[in-house]
Formats: sequence, structure tokens, C-alpha cells
Amino acid sequence: MTLKLSRILPACALAATPAFAADVAPVAAKTPWQETRHGEVVTDDYRWLQKKEDPAVIAYLNAENGYTEAATAAGKPLADKLYAEIKGRMQEVDLSVPTRRGNYYYYSRTEADKQYPLNCRRRAGANLAYDEQAPEEILLDQNEMARDKKFFAVGAMVVSPDERLMAYTTDVTGFRQFEMHVKDLKTGKLLPASMPRTTSIAWASDNKTLFVTQEDATTKRSDRLFSLAVGGGAPVQRYHEPVEQFSVYVNRDRDGRHVQLTMRATDTTEVRLLDAARPNGTFRAVLPREKGHRYGVSHRDGLLYIRTDKDAKNFRIVVAPLAAPQQKNWVELVPHNNDVLVSGADLFKTHLVVTEKSRAQARIRLYSFATKTWKTVQFDDAVYAAEGAGTPEYTASQFRVSYQSPLTPPQVLDVDMDTAKRTLLKQQEVVGGFDFSRYESRRLWVPARDGVQVPLWIVYKKGTPLDGKAPLLLYGYGSYGAPNEARFSLARLSLLERGVIYAGAQIRGGNDMGEDWHKDGMLMKKKNSFTDFIDSAEYLVREKWTRPERLVIDGRSAGGLLMGAVLNMRPELFRAAHVGVPFVDVMNTMMDASLPLTTGEYLEWGDPNQKAAYDYMRSYSPYDNIERKAYPSMLVTTGLNDSQVMYWEPAKYVAKLRAHKTDANPLLLKTNMGAGHGGASGRYNAIGETAFLQAWMLSQWGITE
Repeated sequence: MTLKLSRILPACALAATPAFAADVAPVAAKTPWQETRHGEVVTDDYRWLQKKEDPAVIAYLNAENGYTEAATAAGKPLADKLYAEIKGRMQEVDLSVPTRRGNYYYYSRTEADKQYPLNCRRRAGANLAYDEQAPEEILLDQNEMARDKKFFAVGAMVVSPDERLMAYTTDVTGFRQFEMHVKDLKTGKLLPASMPRTTSIAWASDNKTLFVTQEDATTKRSDRLFSLAVGGGAPVQRYHEPVEQFSVYVNRDRDGRHVQLTMRATDTTEVRLLDAARPNGTFRAVLPREKGHRYGVSHRDGLLYIRTDKDAKNFRIVVAPLAAPQQKNWVELVPHNNDVLVSGADLFKTHLVVTEKSRAQARIRLYSFATKTWKTVQFDDAVYAAEGAGTPEYTASQFRVSYQSPLTPPQVLDVDMDTAKRTLLKQQEVVGGFDFSRYESRRLWVPARDGVQVPLWIVYKKGTPLDGKAPLLLYGYGSYGAPNEARFSLARLSLLERGVIYAGAQIRGGNDMGEDWHKDGMLMKKKNSFTDFIDSAEYLVREKWTRPERLVIDGRSAGGLLMGAVLNMRPELFRAAHVGVPFVDVMNTMMDASLPLTTGEYLEWGDPNQKAAYDYMRSYSPYDNIERKAYPSMLVTTGLNDSQVMYWEPAKYVAKLRAHKTDANPLLLKTNMGAGHGGASGRYNAIGETAFLQAWMLSQWGITE
């Protein structure tokens, strides 16, 4: 449907930079703005806050920060104590488990009082074993690179096949816009090759050619592939993706034979392969693009192993000749199972490792090509998270696994692919000790209003009276098919020690229960995510784990949308909410195709240019459904340089809430003026943000010590 637009363009929001009193909640100015959408006249009094370059906008954000600082001043001693606790439990001088790639072992290490890691390597010793006596090469000293910068992050790091050069990317704003550099690892000097807005990198076999994907400067859609000579010269565009719902990524297969170009939308994939030894050759499609077909490929001995959802909603794995990968030539290796999601496949010379998910729990299975038999890796906890931790060598006989649970600090395991035997290489240390035997984690099943069972994992102190008096923190996300895994958190220990119960709701919109679980929480079924979360909260109240005045909720990004929606729907059910980097201004964002990520997400949320989708999205958009009523206490956090959810979404949301809410509960907005979607960079800065958040949450429960 063609939109009929009429705009009343505002003058400057404020004639002069406003003055705000730190102890009084800032009141944002209102300016007229209108747009007609599908016959509906939409007004937005706070549209002016979208002008990042306007000094009045920065003044308003600073005023909100000042107000938040004043309002939370009484909690600063507790925040300082929490900071000391979290930092005190952290192993400040640490070394990751070295990983072999070719003739070197690569690892990172941290030093006391340094914000960032050092990325290093050592040459392998006899029989390619790790030799800690070999000289250390520091590839990147991130502390030096971050000097005098408010924000710093390293993205990709890819070493050339001959191990002499390294391409890597850095972001210095938090906008997740990475620039690629190439370093000579022998001389330490940077080569002329560079590329702004890099999203992925792969080396050709000649050690001279890089394949680089680049995002559009405005929309941040990764839409172009270039080849680049590391010695200099202009990049050569090799592919442009014209369809706005697709993004492109490049990588090299584990056996090194091919460079893969993947074009991916929410519901459709196309993969093209290039012989890595022929960088000037042609990328050829494995299977033609077909609406609704998602697949990925790996190569072994002239065969392609294809993970596909063709006739298999939860995916299956088939094998086909590299020269003839059409469906008529497929031989099924891992059949489809309605109750088991095939979430990943790692191919090696002698084995295939399949990662699956069943009833909200991961499992890892190992297939031997020699014996044609399967083995399953066994884990111990009632709820846990297990996933591949990076095994780059095609000839590896051990599969590296990351394992953790709410009460098991992260472990790095090597799993023998023949026997499934686990070898513990490292477990994160909790400095000073922590008596995990005093706590318990469990799986709960919540009956949702439409009859489905929603999984929920919970961790708490043993012996907690189930009389409804316990403070409880309920976390949710429920979008993009991302699961809410039962992970460990060093910082969470401070809450558990103070008697807080922590619960993670695995609501629809994630893939915790398979692909249908995702599909039942997206597009025209998105509201299932919200009602699942509300039903989870009501279950925890009904079963006397907590009660509404002791229930705090937390969600970030798309989980911030979840928070905004449930706060509009059932504000009386919650004591307080942290609404982090929240996608709350759904309609204004999704109606503006020039914004980062918008068009690519039509397949997740809906295309509001279509009337039915518009009406449905409009009915739950948090910003558009704020009403004159009482709301719980709220802390809204964001970053000025957020690239995923623009800072103005939470800023406008808070401004409108202040003008409408009828209660006296605190409403705070905290903006990190030098970071983006992920918050502060630097491990100590990140701890500071966490300590502040925890202190605020504890204050809502009346816990001040």
C-alpha cells in the first residue's frame, strides 16, 4: 500500500540550550510532528530527539544523566561494594586456552589493571604440541591500541595461510562499524590494504588476496564483496546484493579448499563457492536461491555436507557431490526430527560433529566416518549451555567445547571424537571461592495460556522459603531465534548471595524448543513472546517463588521491546524493570527504510508498509501504546553511539512516559555518551556498569547492604 504522508516539520526543538536542575526530572520539550500512515494521523511530540547533532538533544541526555546520578546517589556505596566484589572474584591475570592453527598456538591473556587483552601466539613445538617455552609473539596489544579512546573493540582476526600476515578489524566508537587493517607479523608494520565498514574477511590461498564484505554507510546492511590486494591498489567489487532483506558474509571453509560467500535473509540462504587457490575465479552457487530455503555447506573429499531446512523445519544434514549438489543427488545422513533442532554442524577429516537442541537443552553428537557410528557427549547439570568453542584444524581429533551452567563456571573441554571422552582444560576461577553447594538450579515448565509449556530455568539459594517473599529477577529476550541459554555469570553471584532468585524465561521467539518456537514468536505471532513472559511471571507468583512487589524484570535490545510491551500490558505485575538499549519505538523505526537494519528485519517483525502488518505492530509497539496509568519503577539504559537501536528510541520513550505516567515511581534514563549497543568497552568499565545496575535493582527490593 502506498503511504500518504503529511509532515509538520518542527522548528529547532529548543531555542537555546536548556538548563535543568539535577534533582528534578527533566521535562523534554514537545514539538509538533505528524505523518499519515494507512489513513491514521500519527503525532510524535518528541521527534526532535532524533537529531543527534542538535545541542539541545545532547543537553537533554546530559540532564537525564545528571538526574539519574542524583537519584541514585544514595546507592553509590552499594554500587562501589558490588564493583569491588565482582572485580575481586575475577581472575585479573589470566590466559585463554591456546588453540592451534597451523604451526602456531594462538591465545589471549590479560594483565592486572589493564582493560583489554593482549592477543598472542607461540610456535608449536615437537609433534605440534604446545610449547610454553617458545617465544611469545604479541600480535595485538589492545591496551596500547585503545589509549586515549573512549571506546575500543577488536572484531575479526584472520591470519594468512602462510602465517605471516594478519587481517583484523577495529571499532573506536561503539557503532559496530569496523575498519580492516593488515599487519605484517614479522615486522609489526601495517600494510597499505585497509577497508572501512568491514563485516567479514577471508584469505585466498595466495596469501596476497583478501576477500572483504562491506556494509552500507547508512543502512549498515552488509551488501558488497570486494577482493583486495594486500600490497595496495583499489579494491575490486566482486558482488553486490540488490535485495534489501539479504546481507552478505564471507569465510573460508575448514579444509581450506573454498572461499564461501553467503547471502542470508531471515528465511532464505544462498551459498556460493570459489576455489581458494583461484582468487580471480568465479563464485558459483551451490544451490539456487529459493524463497524459504535456508542451508549451509561444508566440504570434505569432494562431497558437500549440507545443513538444510528443505522439507525439514528443524533442519537435517544431507550429502551431495561437490560437482552435482542438486537435491536429486542428496543422501541423508542426519534425518529430520520434529522434536530436535539441528543447530550446527562442524566437519572434520575423520568426523562430523552435530550440535542439537531438544526440549530447551543442547546436546553434541559425534559421527565417525570410519565406523559409521554415533556417540553423544554427556553433561552433568540439570540445565546448562554447551557449544563448540572453536576447533580450526581440519585434521583435529579433539573437538573443543565451551560448557557452563548457572552454577558451573565456564569450562573449556576437549572431547575425543572417537570416544566422546571429555578432558577439562580450564575452568573459570572464582577468586576467593564461592560455596556453590548452597545453591541449586532447576528446570521449570510454565503452562502458557494457549496450552504450550514454556521452559524456564532458575537458580536460587537452597532452603529459600517459597512463601512469596523472595526477591526475584526474571530475564527474557525472545526474538531472532536466539535462545536464552542457562549460562553462568560471575556478577550474578552478588545477587544470589543477597537472597535474590534468578530466572530465565525461554519464551517463544527464541529457538529454545526448535524452529516452530521461533516462528510462533515473530511476525503476526509476536505477541506470544509477551504473553509467554507474563505467564512465566504469573506462574512464579502463583507457585510462591515471589510476588509482584518483589518481582524485577530485565530485558535488553529486542528484550527491551519485550519489557516495554509487558509493562504496557501488565504494569501491576512487576515491582521494577531494567529496560536496556530497548527497541521500543517500533513504528517510527520500521517505517524508515533509511535507518540501519530496518528493511532486513521486515521478515522478523513484519513490513509496516502492508496494512495488516502495520496494524499488528502498531498494537504492541511500546512507544505507541503508552497510556495514562501507573507504571513500575524503571531504569532505561542506552548508548549514544548505538547502531542496533538508536539512542533516541529509549530517550523518546522516557520522555513520553514521564508525560503520561500517573505514579511517583522512579523513571531514570542513563546514556553512555561514549559507547554503543553493548555498553562500555574495557572489562573494568563494564563491571562498573553492571555494579550500578545491580545496586539499582537491589534498592528496588529494599536491599541496601
